[in-house]
Amino acid sequence: MELSNITKRRIVEYLSEGKRFDSRKLLEYRPISIEMNISKNADGSARVRMGNTEVVAGVKLDAGTPFTDSQDSGVLIVTTELSPLASEKFELGPPGIQSIELSRLVDRGIRESGFIDFKKLCIKEGEKVWSIFLDIYPMNDGGNLIDASCLAAVAALCNTRLPKYDEEKEKVKFGEWTNKKLPLTDKLPLTMTFHKISKSIILDPITEEEEASEARLTVAMSPKDKEPKINALQKGNAKELSKEEVFEMLEQAEKEWHKRYPLILEKIEAEKKKHEK
Repeated sequence: MELSNITKRRIVEYLSEGKRFDSRKLLEYRPISIEMNISKNADGSARVRMGNTEVVAGVKLDAGTPFTDSQDSGVLIVTTELSPLASEKFELGPPGIQSIELSRLVDRGIRESGFIDFKKLCIKEGEKVWSIFLDIYPMNDGGNLIDASCLAAVAALCNTRLPKYDEEKEKVKFGEWTNKKLPLTDKLPLTMTFHKISKSIILDPITEEEEASEARLTVAMSPKDKEPKINALQKGNAKELSKEEVFEMLEQAEKEWHKRYPLILEKIEAEKKKHEK
């Protein structure tokens, strides 16, 4: 269902006055909750709720052949399923442009951060490596699926265990796990997606705000020497962004990272400790 012109004008008017429909500030996120280890069959899993937006991520590992240009490194494959369960605007069938873009955004944010130590996922150089299959399942699209999906993916990776591997048969024993965790670094990526609506810039849009968005910029950042480092940028939607607007978003991203990163890290660590007991 398309956003009506009346609703869009109302959104623009509200934002110009520094207001939003749900009383948040323009750069304020909705309450975020993180649950980990929600699936007994997955090697790693997590559920993230961001307001009315809910996303589930699952991880499954298998032994496969490495890419020809990285014979001693593991493989990451991200897929996203956008189904009518999450929103009436999604249809059943093969992945569409939105699904493919969301998968790539999650993939780039994780891969370019150095969060996964792919070298440690090598079983036998040139022959066998661990392949990470990371699946994203939005359960309800209440706006800002990008940030919610990226966070769910990271949380799922944080509680992923390596399954047992039969070296003689060169097969994975699915359903049987070792005590080894996925080899991760301290470069946990955090994604923030800015939206431009008329002359206003906001974070974490609800559905109506997202439909009114004219341009967006996704910024993926991870820590380096306790300061944020940009890993990836992705421009979206039809209209352009000026150089000044891009720099404003990047400046705000750095400020938001300093506020949000410790809180997200605290939530993830709390979940990890809960499941280690």
